[in-house]
Amino acid sequence: MTDMIGAWLGRCKDPATEPFEGMEEAGLFAPADSYLAIARTKAALVERTGLLGIGGAWGGRQLVGRFFIDGFGTAEQRNQWRGRAASVAISEPKVGAHPKHLRTRAEPCNDGFRITGEKAWVSNAPSAEVIIVLAITAVQSDRKQYSAFLVPRGTPGMTVNDMPGLHMLRPSRHATVVLNGCIVPNGAVLGEPGSAYPRMALPFRDVEDAVGVFGVLGAFRFFLPLLAHGEASPDATLSLGGLAALAAVGAAAAEAAVAALDAGPPPRESAVLVGLRVLMAEMLQRARTHVAQFGLSEAQRIDTILADVEATLSIARGPRLARQSGLGEVLWTRSTET
Repeated sequence: MTDMIGAWLGRCKDPATEPFEGMEEAGLFAPADSYLAIARTKAALVERTGLLGIGGAWGGRQLVGRFFIDGFGTAEQRNQWRGRAASVAISEPKVGAHPKHLRTRAEPCNDGFRITGEKAWVSNAPSAEVIIVLAITAVQSDRKQYSAFLVPRGTPGMTVNDMPGLHMLRPSRHATVVLNGCIVPNGAVLGEPGSAYPRMALPFRDVEDAVGVFGVLGAFRFFLPLLAHGEASPDATLSLGGLAALAAVGAAAAEAAVAALDAGPPPRESAVLVGLRVLMAEMLQRARTHVAQFGLSEAQRIDTILADVEATLSIARGPRLARQSGLGEVLWTRSTET
């Protein structure tokens, strides 16, 4: 892994603007053999560069391939798309990823489907060769049923537009994807028709959460040594030691959580994934307090990556807070029953 990252950095002129340059030649585009391998490499990329966006861009490509194509693809679909750049399109403008509010539809036509709708915040879409699109294929008792479709780049009716103004998490790129009557064959359906939301969208969020923690850990491994550049004092040393200790706890818990993914999906009520997010938020606050209190020569550089950590932790914040509240509600319920 270290050798591959070094080989990539030797070929990439500017990781902050063109992160994928040289990755294929360095072997980084080969499908990883486990979620843990993806997570560790993601952390290493961030630790070497100080850019959370690089870990997100590389890790997102790997995760989509392993979860969606390896996990749900037919032999023919895997032969065609495994190892190639893929992204997944679930969220839509103004409504996010909530299944009640999504509108993109796929209607049967001849020997395939016609897909119409608009997706937003599609990570890696500008460089993707295929986009996995979740679309409504049926409605039963006012409940929408979703299927996933492999829509190749260049399909007539597909338009991919960069989303401007994303100043954080560079150099990761996101896009809107407009599907104006895109026609795909029946063989483009990925997985069991009508089951994409519960079997793909919801579990994938947990996979993203577990592996995503490693990006934040990589950021801490990058800037914790920079915190030691300030003036040494007992209070600063104590604060720095506390951050190092929390990072070690987070790494141990994250390793266990991601290793479990390779044995099967985590339970939806997994408190460990919630706890890791809470711990990362606590570490972020402690790091900001340390910088403010002790003053550092590298303060601007640290502030930039701390802003990226904050942006990462804010993604899909509502659903994650709901799960955290759910853990608290269980305790309230138990206390009233005893």
